[in-house]
Amino acid sequence: MITGLSHSSVYVLDQDSAKAFYTEKLGFELRQDLRLGDFRWLTVGPPGQPGLDFILMKPGPPQHDAETEKQIRELVAKGALGGGVWQTRDCREAHAELSARGVTFLQEPAERPYGVEAVFRDDSGNWFSLTQRHEFDPGKDWA
Repeated sequence: MITGLSHSSVYVLDQDSAKAFYTEKLGFELRQDLRLGDFRWLTVGPPGQPGLDFILMKPGPPQHDAETEKQIRELVAKGALGGGVWQTRDCREAHAELSARGVTFLQEPAERPYGVEAVFRDDSGNWFSLTQRHEFDPGKDWA
């Protein structure tokens, strides 16, 4: 049976640039950077979460033919792909720190029914939610 998620992928346009973005700007740890023939296995992860690696995947062979690679690159570059939600204890503080490091935000921190959320892009164009979750209150009317 499945016991958990250990790796998740995000397509990046340039693995060296993505490695610098995720480690230097977001503060992630470099987990693995291996060459397997022409394939590069590059993973990073947030400090304090050693059980989850984020694969910075370059579209192309052996997974994709030339046309599919082109389509994925176009979708990534125009910001059509979202990579998920990154959790933080203080969204406004994290926003200020990441902005100072040069991270581009598409949305400033704002109150949402589920918490405080900001949205940023990585250096390839993928967007992510940065969210500080509220405690769930089933009796609260969020409408």
